[in-house]
Amino acid sequence: QVHLVESGGGLVQAGGSLRLSCAASGSVFSINACGWYRQAPGKQRELVAAITSGDSTRYADSVKGRLTISRDNAENAAYLQMNSLKPEDTAVYYCNAELTTTRFRHLEIWGQGTLVTVSS
Repeated sequence: QVHLVESGGGLVQAGGSLRLSCAASGSVFSINACGWYRQAPGKQRELVAAITSGDSTRYADSVKGRLTISRDNAENAAYLQMNSLKPEDTAVYYCNAELTTTRFRHLEIWGQGTLVTVSS
């Protein structure tokens, strides 16, 4: 069994910061690529940041310069540093990972989500 567990969400005032974590557990050999998505009430899920196996990154225009995605290969984890948060960043944030298991299966899995609420 392989799971992704997100943490780090919470309530923060506008202009504040949060750091989200995404940890893979179970029979994980490596995380190959990872993305952070968010879904606000009444809206579709959208990609906010992604990182490839070669550490190339890309961001949604709405978060460029404020959010930073990173990874720790030794820990099979990924992070999303969120600075200068705005009320419109309020959403449930989901981690998505393409990974390789210890049996060399390739999987794409989602975490359960973590709620970020930014007050004005």
